[in-house]
Amino acid sequence: MKLTEQHRAYWRSNLVLTFSLLSVWFLVSFVAGYYADELNRFSFMSFPLGFYIFAQGSQITFVILIGIYVLAMNHLDRKYQIGEKR
Repeated sequence: MKLTEQHRAYWRSNLVLTFSLLSVWFLVSFVAGYYADELNRFSFMSFPLGFYIFAQGSQITFVILIGIYVLAMNHLDRKYQIGEKR
């Protein structure tokens, strides 16, 4: 099957979206962990901020990232007319 320019544009958009969301995931999980001691100097809801990010904030962020991915991919499917027929 030969890929059309529309398929290539769809794939590029998909890769940009995926890379962007993975970058946010990396920042929230690894970079915030690296700076946990510095973040613990601040508090959020009477918890040290570094602890809160790992206990609640990272999980909430991951769920939000999944929702963004679903909405964005549905938008891309409609934009490029690629996807399942209902």
